[in-house]
Amino acid sequence: MSDRYSQPSTVRFLQPWDGDILNRHDGKAVEGGLEITVRGEAPANAAVTVNGTPMRRDGTTFVGNVVLRDFETKLTARAEGAGEASITVLWDRNSFPRYRFSVDDNIQFLKDLAVNATRYNSLFDNWYLAFWREMHQRYGARVQFNIYYATDERDFNLSQMPERYRDEWKANADWLRLTFHAYADHPDRPYLRATYEEIERDFVLIHREIERFAGPELLSPFTTIHWGAATLEACRALRDHGMRGFAGYFILQDGEPLVSYYLDREQVEHVNTRDYWKDMRENILFVKHDQVVNTIPLERVVPHLDEVAARPHEAEVIELMVHEQYFCPFLSHYQPDIQQRVEAAIRWVTEKGYKPIFFEEGFLGA
Repeated sequence: MSDRYSQPSTVRFLQPWDGDILNRHDGKAVEGGLEITVRGEAPANAAVTVNGTPMRRDGTTFVGNVVLRDFETKLTARAEGAGEASITVLWDRNSFPRYRFSVDDNIQFLKDLAVNATRYNSLFDNWYLAFWREMHQRYGARVQFNIYYATDERDFNLSQMPERYRDEWKANADWLRLTFHAYADHPDRPYLRATYEEIERDFVLIHREIERFAGPELLSPFTTIHWGAATLEACRALRDHGMRGFAGYFILQDGEPLVSYYLDREQVEHVNTRDYWKDMRENILFVKHDQVVNTIPLERVVPHLDEVAARPHEAEVIELMVHEQYFCPFLSHYQPDIQQRVEAAIRWVTEKGYKPIFFEEGFLGA
């Protein structure tokens, strides 16, 4: 485990990790708490307690049960005569099966609303928003659009968005969100080496415009940064502007983290097996995408979600995502069946009893 967890080599936790978010799938409900198993390593002959509870010993391993009673709990393992180690875990006390649907790379539908401002009487005269409203009306879906400031051609930017739809945006704020994604679609991975000031500039630019043409009610403190690639300094910049967390793939490709922000390989491998995790040092939450709908053939959408649901530690919070380009017949990414794929995913979570949420509601939607 990385030394970022400040665990001395003689005593360390193996399970859970510092920053783990634990729910009903991670232990046993007891009166007023959640009983979890803790496991770690310490010198073989030392008696070990965790928060005062004696642990069983087997060679250099210690294991035992402790009860979490608070939202945030510091666990301290003390090995007699050999030191101690501490981690902090969170208890998702009110957890229930829930899902969020986010859409990345949005700018075309906003351009359409601006170009047709004198012709459209409603936001939903735009075909794309009309589709998402249909998903809301039919299934109760709620949708977050992570948006660009400008098109790649620079023939449109958010400063050109009229305020005439503002009241309607606000009237639909119970199921719609608009939040920062990046300045534009290209270059790829724009924040891979970004400074604090570079991403801050783009973030402020976009959020200022959203507040102007739609209202602050539409903003979310969670997003997916374009390509999920960002320096620690970039993520700190958004955190300092009120962002609480980021969604990503958290996978390794050719041994390197992909869509995983600044996390190292070991952290990525851990987050990949969880619904969520918190970097306690940076006060930043991370949520794992469960399905990127445009990457899954229509006939595989439901079987893939069934596979996710079979893994309890990944099945409590379903994060669905798709990209705007795949809806647009005038773009090379266009997939003619993308609306069917999206509806298949939404139908699945609805029929399985997942509730649509935004992460800013309570603790990660709970």
